[in-house]
Amino acid sequence: MAGEGIMAGVRLDGIVKAYGAVQVVHGIDLEVAPGQFVVLVGPSGCGKSTTLRMIAGLEEISDGALSIDGRHMNRVAPKDRDVAMVFQNYALYPHLNVADNIAFGLRIRKAPKDEIARQVKDVGGILGLTDYLDRRPADLSGGQRQRVAMGRAIVRQPKVFLFDEPLSNLDAKLRTQMRAEIKRLHKRLGATSIYVTHDQVEAMTLADRIVVMHDGRIEQIGTPMELFLNPANTFVAGFLGAPPMNMIDARIVDGTDAPIAEFGGQRLRMPDLAALRNATGRDVILGVRPEFVDVSEGQTPDHIAIDVDLVETLGSEALVHATLDGKPFVIRTETMGRAHTLEQVSGFAVAPHLIRVFDAATGAALPGQVHDR
Repeated sequence: MAGEGIMAGVRLDGIVKAYGAVQVVHGIDLEVAPGQFVVLVGPSGCGKSTTLRMIAGLEEISDGALSIDGRHMNRVAPKDRDVAMVFQNYALYPHLNVADNIAFGLRIRKAPKDEIARQVKDVGGILGLTDYLDRRPADLSGGQRQRVAMGRAIVRQPKVFLFDEPLSNLDAKLRTQMRAEIKRLHKRLGATSIYVTHDQVEAMTLADRIVVMHDGRIEQIGTPMELFLNPANTFVAGFLGAPPMNMIDARIVDGTDAPIAEFGGQRLRMPDLAALRNATGRDVILGVRPEFVDVSEGQTPDHIAIDVDLVETLGSEALVHATLDGKPFVIRTETMGRAHTLEQVSGFAVAPHLIRVFDAATGAALPGQVHDR
């Protein structure tokens, strides 16, 4: 099978990219194990695509070292790096049919005709393109064109697959379908893959490990659930999650046995952290995931009052949009036949161990917090 058994590790040591005096990637370190699916995610301009293009050889590395399969690659030409890249705009040849687009790289390498035919048939079957091999790109949907682009990469049997926002030109339904197809394809081929996106849902659903980037630096690396449950700072907390983590500006008013935080005249019990003991007067930011909140009607001591603005019903779930201390606060909750009553919700409760606490000055998570819900 095309691509089967071909895996290689990728290592970035202090990689820098500068355009003259302007540095856009600031000395990043990253190791991708053979067979891993790693997603670089972050807002536009964070350096993720530039990093991918340096791995591909399409951008020159200003400083640092890149290795693929243990081989130093800084000065190796793109065609000799044994990587295949799938682009956002498909980059198909419009005058060639699907079969010839898939086979293009094999023909350049002068592969035998029978081998080309076998590979095209094999990959066409894997990607559901068997009935479209005689068509040209103009006669295909966006999703089908992206499958052709992936097929062209697969037949090369590269050591590393590189994906540069391959789904951003597709509509929402097609993106969902293609995410599942890419995940299945990786599971089948087991090839080392590095994928760039600004869509945190893509990152969460596809990745073995996520690399969150911001302003040319890596903010955090971990599995999707590690980053969701244990964000290293407020940037990661606010970037990952749909909706993202709620942030509450607060101050520790009792740092003895059970720390208490206060905000807008309300009080909330904190997790028992060494960093919060004897910390009365310390300014913090409390992170609360919308999914970890229990709506309440004020009968419990830990009830936090909110003002509900609107309710978005999503079928079995609903998003309760509210205001807390003058700022937006979102709760994701099951409707369970009570969607019509959610607008009457007066507050919420959250277990202390599900609250993430960040330093107000630096945005960094306080030490000692590991959630495993």
